[in-house]
Amino acid sequence: MTADTRLDAPAEPETARKPARRRRRITPVKALIWTALILATLVFIYPFIWLLSASFKPRGEVFDNKLFPETFTFQNYLDVWHEAPMALWLWNTVLVTVLAAVTVTISSAMVAWGFSYFRFRGRNFLFGIVLATMMLPGAVTMIPQFLIWNSLGMVDTLTPLWAQNLFGSAFYIFLLRQFFLGLPRELFDAAKIDGANNWRIFTRIAMPLCKPALIITLIFEFQAAWTDLMRPLIYLRDSDNFTVPRGLKALLDQYGFGGEWHWEIVVTASVITTIPMIILFFLGQRHFVQGIATTGSKG
Repeated sequence: MTADTRLDAPAEPETARKPARRRRRITPVKALIWTALILATLVFIYPFIWLLSASFKPRGEVFDNKLFPETFTFQNYLDVWHEAPMALWLWNTVLVTVLAAVTVTISSAMVAWGFSYFRFRGRNFLFGIVLATMMLPGAVTMIPQFLIWNSLGMVDTLTPLWAQNLFGSAFYIFLLRQFFLGLPRELFDAAKIDGANNWRIFTRIAMPLCKPALIITLIFEFQAAWTDLMRPLIYLRDSDNFTVPRGLKALLDQYGFGGEWHWEIVVTASVITTIPMIILFFLGQRHFVQGIATTGSKG
């Protein structure tokens, strides 16, 4: 075959070179699942959509149950900063939340590492005792904890809201221990042969490898501390020390039931409180899904 014959040969059709894409068939079961998921999503996001819509309404239209305000106004977002020290409350909440999340993550990781890496007599028994503490209702330890902090002169300060996390959390210890157990032990043995001590192995090898689980712990505790109302109600008296949930309770007492009925101020403050949690979830969503998928792979 000559070169001219090869050049004159008809080109292979484009469709013949590329395999035809299979069209996905939507079965009745898939359609039912998608419909159920969409309905569930609407049920979960409707309260926030309603809250967001009500924050842009004047006082007389807050409860008209319309998602699109007839009178759209930004005045509520200006008034809320004058009616309450929202900036101070937000700063207090950020301070408490960051300290609570960081301390419980570090302390729980250290305890979880001890239960997963070291082999000693009674290890499983002690770990069982740690897990058993999760069965104690919070009301059981509420009064003893208050008496301890009161004897230390810490009532009406922010310290009791986060300092208890210095001793770890049983749930987070279990979560992180399961992740540590899934790491190859040969990696730590090799590091020990190279001269690394136990603290170096923990901080330089184990901690970076369990980054998804640590982020999960941070997100869980951040959300728990940000929305905590019970402990601020017990320990805080001065409004300058209020966190946002405690401040919302004060606003509800002042402007809600039995107050001046300025519900537009209450719902606007609620929106301001909710938005940081939504932003945090979207920022940590990738690590959140990865941590849930990989944690607990080994028992």
